[in-house]
Amino acid sequence: MTGPVRRFRGLPLRSRLALLVAVAVAVAVAAAAVTCWFVVRNALMDSLDGALSGNRPKPSDVIERIDIDATGGGARCLREIPNRDNPDLYQQTIQVVAPNSTSCVILGRQSVEVSDSDTAVAGRETEDTYHDATASNGEKYRVFTYQFKEYPELRLAVSVARPLSEVDDTLGDLVLLLTLVGGAGILGAGVAGLWVARTGLRPVDRLTEAVEHVARTEDLDLRIPVDGDDEIARLSASFNSMTASLATSRDLQQQLIADAGHELRTPLTSLRTNIELLARSEETGRAIPPDDRRALLASVKAQMTELASLIGDLQELSRPDAGHASGKVQVIAWHDVVDAALERARLRGPELRFEADLAPWFVRGEPAALERAVVNIFDNAVKFGPAGSVIEVALKDGELTVRDHGPGIPAEELPHVFDRFWRSPSARSLPGSGLGLSIVDRTVRQSGGEVTLGPADGGGTVATVRLPGAATPPPSGLPPS
Repeated sequence: MTGPVRRFRGLPLRSRLALLVAVAVAVAVAAAAVTCWFVVRNALMDSLDGALSGNRPKPSDVIERIDIDATGGGARCLREIPNRDNPDLYQQTIQVVAPNSTSCVILGRQSVEVSDSDTAVAGRETEDTYHDATASNGEKYRVFTYQFKEYPELRLAVSVARPLSEVDDTLGDLVLLLTLVGGAGILGAGVAGLWVARTGLRPVDRLTEAVEHVARTEDLDLRIPVDGDDEIARLSASFNSMTASLATSRDLQQQLIADAGHELRTPLTSLRTNIELLARSEETGRAIPPDDRRALLASVKAQMTELASLIGDLQELSRPDAGHASGKVQVIAWHDVVDAALERARLRGPELRFEADLAPWFVRGEPAALERAVVNIFDNAVKFGPAGSVIEVALKDGELTVRDHGPGIPAEELPHVFDRFWRSPSARSLPGSGLGLSIVDRTVRQSGGEVTLGPADGGGTVATVRLPGAATPPPSGLPPS
């Protein structure tokens, strides 16, 4: 069985579809033909049985054509009429049967074998019977035997028989006709199946050619025309969506590489210039003034810190967007994460005052990533908050707000604040890579929340982070509601 299945699977899809259609039609035709044969056979047999039961001889004809011996325990046939006196009507045979299995033909030229059911009718055990029997010429006959009630004292039965060839010949012609029609139907179904397979798979051919073209040329701008709304159309639309997503991903990747190269070029150029000055001072023996040397070293240190921060942000953004890749997702106390990030922000902005009101809130997420996101929000507030100003932090019902009293963000710049490497023109002189808010946006979305940035009443900027969760810790192993 494995061999034919393997060979079938090795056929082209068109051939398999055509073969399946042909087999399905063949099974249907065979079932219909068999059903038709049985229906016609039963109808013909019923018709023949009706003809036999309706062709009973007259009782007087029966009595005139036999001799009766009432002695010896019952009647029995003693003499048959010669065949020349019996017409061969439809090759019909009528014979009288006695309980002792003797019989005599009263009409016809063939005698029919006597069965137990015939003698049972003659012996008054049953009223009548239908059965098949073999005649003296070797042919099969259909026999109807009934009680000879007109002379009950004789205890005889009469059998009326006609050849089964009346039914078999018709059934033979029917089998031939069904075979020819069925064979033509199966052949036509195979041709139609092949045509349907070719027509139905033409869109799949176009899709295959498109996939091969993309694999060969890496041309992600290719699109397949979508006609209708069937499965093939949906597959084509899905392919178009996939190539569009891949093209967008490739463009974003190229943009990220270009932006990263641009951002790295400035600190690397400055770092190279400072190091070359220090190296030239050592090679020529011309000492750099102590204050200038300290400034150069401080600049080198700041640029290295900026490079390290930029590389860390790039590594964070390079992680997969689909889910949390580290596998450390757990139920955490969101208020504790915010509090820990707040302590780090106080160290980075000692000249600022922080006011915090944190209500308990439990979320499902990655602790390190969420803390980094909150730290980035605080860093943004510290960067733009004037010295001595207040940064207001509140956490209530899963909504975290961080409000500073800085210059605020112009309305035309708000749509770009979460773009990678985007920096406000007024902030390009400040340290930073332009990736912090992009990391915040991605981390919050991974945790099922959302983050917004907008102007605050009275000036400044307010950042809002909403995360789904609950005010009480959930049962162990269950996510917060």
